Amino acid sequence: MAAADAPTLFAAGSWRDVPGRLTALWKRSLQFRTVIITLGLSSLAILVIGLYISFSIASNLFQDQKERVLAASNNATAAAQALVESSPASDPSSLQLLMNSVIVTISSVSGSTDFAIFRHPDAAVNSSAPPGARSPRLGGGVITPELREQVQDDPDGQYWQSVALPDGDGDTVPGIVVGSTIDVPAAGRYELYLGYDLAEAEQTLGFMQLTGIVGAAALLALLSAITLVVVRWVIEPIRTAAATSRRLAAGDLGVRMPERGEDELATLAASFNGMADSLQARIRELAELSVVQQRFVSDVSHELRTPLTTIRLAGDVLYGQRDDFPGPTARTVELLHTQTDRFERLLGDLLEISRYDAGSVTLATEPTNLVHLAGDAIESMNELARDRGSELRLVAPGGHLDAEVDPRRIRRIVRNLLGNAIEHGEGRPIVVAVDSNETAIALSVRDYGLGMTEEETARVFDRFWRADPSRTRTIGGTGLGLAISLEDAVAHGGSLDAWSRPGQGTVFRLTLPRSSDAATIVSPLPLEPEDAGAQGPPPTESFGAVEAEAVIGLEPESEVRDA
Repeated sequence: MAAADAPTLFAAGSWRDVPGRLTALWKRSLQFRTVIITLGLSSLAILVIGLYISFSIASNLFQDQKERVLAASNNATAAAQALVESSPASDPSSLQLLMNSVIVTISSVSGSTDFAIFRHPDAAVNSSAPPGARSPRLGGGVITPELREQVQDDPDGQYWQSVALPDGDGDTVPGIVVGSTIDVPAAGRYELYLGYDLAEAEQTLGFMQLTGIVGAAALLALLSAITLVVVRWVIEPIRTAAATSRRLAAGDLGVRMPERGEDELATLAASFNGMADSLQARIRELAELSVVQQRFVSDVSHELRTPLTTIRLAGDVLYGQRDDFPGPTARTVELLHTQTDRFERLLGDLLEISRYDAGSVTLATEPTNLVHLAGDAIESMNELARDRGSELRLVAPGGHLDAEVDPRRIRRIVRNLLGNAIEHGEGRPIVVAVDSNETAIALSVRDYGLGMTEEETARVFDRFWRADPSRTRTIGGTGLGLAISLEDAVAHGGSLDAWSRPGQGTVFRLTLPRSSDAATIVSPLPLEPEDAGAQGPPPTESFGAVEAEAVIGLEPESEVRDA
């Protein structure tokens, strides 16, 4: 773990937060994940290897001890058998002396003071035969019946069993009991059991295991230090690259990565810096091209105003005398007048777009009632809508709250939206709705015309874009109206959204903050209409142009519902 991460992980607070902090650190720190994964895999490998070595040493150590005690027991049994076979003892006293000599011999040859001698159950009854003998540590059931049974069934064999020998302090130590038989000529057969203490071997194994644990801990600490150093050495350039890329993305085009050495990291830094240089040059080129383009549009628009004014004056003179001209000439004069108007509007829109591109637009805001503004726009567009067979309706349940806006630009937005709805509304009614809440005021224009697909809706605010390129503009639009409307909405800190479905019509919704200091705004009008599949609005939910004028004349307080 990086040193900088530790204080944040174990800062003052509840320890119940530690798992969450560890999880967050795991997600965001590549260095932390690398160190933890390395330590985890190393610990698993050391544990497996350590267990294998420990079991192998314990098995080999026990095997060596077993072979040693079996050999010592076999030598002691052979020495005892040789002693009894060479002795002429036959009376009880001499046989008892012989048994004592056997015990001394067994102890000296075997190296163990733990013994047990039992008379064989199948031996013939002999009153002269001495009784058996046993040392204290082999009492209390240490010699199991199973071991005695094996020794009794095979007089010539040697059998052993792992046991727990008492150590005199109430505890036990591991040991081995080896059983065999000896034949005393004058007394019969006896069972001989020798006990061997393996406490020393156990201590040796414990010391080796402790040494292995300490060594494993030291190895893990060393691996942690090495991994941390290596990871920091590798991760640091990656962190530098990430920080540099963030600064580059934030617009600091002059930032570069340091290049050191000739390894892969140096190659990465060189490649990154080359990419940054190329990106900076490209962005500078595009910025210069954009400036040239904006200046070109602005200059051309300004330069065209003078000849356009002259054409306009001449056209107005001809248009005023069109009744004196023959029919074809009069029609030509009317076309000239119409196209001159459209050309003038296009120049105005181009100049407005160039101002937005140059960032030189300023708003002249004042408290404005959007219901009155929408009513004025409807009244000015009512004749055009009637010619196209559409009825304009105004619905304003709670929109009589003023907002700090630039009325000229908002009026232009409403007129652009109405013109678009009239052109594509297929002669069906068009509903303009205005509503407000504590933070925002919204205006929507709903038509029931052709509609658009989702792909077309996503491009509806693009400049000079048309859903159907083969379809001409029938009301003299310039192709920049919706693009300028979006810029006007954004300049006010609001938004202009569109919803449309083929055959279900289109909704454009303008949402504006009530004041410039509004932190967050929520539109009081839904974008997707409730009557999405309808061919027109229900008569009970709207009213015609005459009723709209009546609504506009109401006092503001009579319609406020959320002040």
